[in-house]
Amino acid sequence: MRDPRDLFDLTGRVACITGASSGLGRQAAKALAAAGAQVVGVARRADALDSLCAEIGDASASVAADIADRAQIGALAEQISVPFGAPDIIVHAAGLNTRQAADDVTDDGWDQTLAINLSAPFFLSQALVPAMKAKGWGRIVNFASLQTTRAFPGGIAYGATKAGVGQLTRAMAEAWSPFGITANAIGPGFFPTELTKAVFDDPDRAARNATQTCIGRNGRMEDMDGPLMFLCSDASSYVTGQVLMVDGGFTAK
Repeated sequence: MRDPRDLFDLTGRVACITGASSGLGRQAAKALAAAGAQVVGVARRADALDSLCAEIGDASASVAADIADRAQIGALAEQISVPFGAPDIIVHAAGLNTRQAADDVTDDGWDQTLAINLSAPFFLSQALVPAMKAKGWGRIVNFASLQTTRAFPGGIAYGATKAGVGQLTRAMAEAWSPFGITANAIGPGFFPTELTKAVFDDPDRAARNATQTCIGRNGRMEDMDGPLMFLCSDASSYVTGQVLMVDGGFTAK
């Protein structure tokens, strides 16, 4: 019988993480590297990526790029594959929330939100899937949200894309899981990241959010490690097309 602890060992795997310069993407890169993976971080800020690689060490590399530029997706996929070979795992942690009210949504705000939150996860995955198919093994982890199923003020563009991520995840599973590639999503609750800075800058609002969870607190960065490791490893080999809410029970209450 295989030692259950080996199910989470990522030694020999290559992982790509978008949005790796900060927040949950940076946390994901560090967690997967600690589990044995070689990681390639992708984000726009080269300096932040450099500091991530300095923290992780030789098992890391980075590509500074704008994933919203669809015309460059093919070239980006090739760049990602240079340091350690084609990725076995891709974590789509990059995200944008303009927080524009419905009456104030602009064309540019809508288009940028759609490009980063929904289009990039599909087209980058599409570019990397052929190598996963050739290996007969792959893991795609999208980032959903509380707004995948809940409406929040000022979140109409963001919520629409995150609802789309839920269906995108199921459709990816239907298309690619027969080839050994699972596709799942993580739905974070409130974690202290750049994307939620406006929330945590308001102590009363942050406290209200905490009381709406079953656990009674907001997320800590390390709370993401276990669920992410599960979805990126052999431990989840028979799990696909699912959205795992990591929200302290916010959506259950």
